[in-house]
Amino acid sequence: MYLCITGFLPDDLEDNSLKYELDVNAAFNDQIVELLGHKNLGAMASGEWPLTKEQVQQIGALTGETIPPDLNIFIGVEA
Repeated sequence: MYLCITGFLPDDLEDNSLKYELDVNAAFNDQIVELLGHKNLGAMASGEWPLTKEQVQQIGALTGETIPPDLNIFIGVEA
């Protein structure tokens, strides 16, 4: 299992298509799960979770990835 981050335009726009996707390196799983306050990866598998701007910045800094700040960002578990 691995974490996947997705991004969509803000709710007030009519285009709801996927604008950003990142398959997170599994080496960061435990740190991200802890950062988000979950017990383990399995506990996050029940759906996609919205991320705050602060969480997006923290995950970006941790992974070295640039995550677009102008999108609604979610994180979920994929098999």
